[in-house]
Amino acid sequence: MNVGRARLAAGALFVRGDEILLVHKTYGDGWDLPGGYVEPGEAPAAACRREVGEELGIDRVARRLLVHDWAPNPGEGDKVLYVFDCGELGADERAIRLQESELDAWRWVAIADVGAVVIPRLARRVRQAHLAHIDGLPRYLEHGRPLGPVD
Repeated sequence: MNVGRARLAAGALFVRGDEILLVHKTYGDGWDLPGGYVEPGEAPAAACRREVGEELGIDRVARRLLVHDWAPNPGEGDKVLYVFDCGELGADERAIRLQESELDAWRWVAIADVGAVVIPRLARRVRQAHLAHIDGLPRYLEHGRPLGPVD
């Protein structure tokens, strides 16, 4: 029996007004949410906290799930990506210390401009996470899109 196995990843959404925090990775697709892969036996929310600690140098507990996104990739296989609401940074913004082996920059980006900064599938996921942050309703996505009629 062939059982499908998806890789799990967890990301953090930090919001400041109409802006979100992005980090620039030194590998892969450039700008992204803070976060990374879930380790075996690790819960996605715990992975989010661990990754935020590793990447930004701050301790932040995930407050609530915003997005569950099934995102297959022909080269990497199926992925299930979680985005968690990690609140506002407040004073923690001054404490950010980037993980130099993986990141070289961070910045606030207006949600309206996110499509110009990140790849399309991530832009869809981030916009949906931001909407979930606003209305409090988590989203189930496939390829960054909510279920529904295909346009």
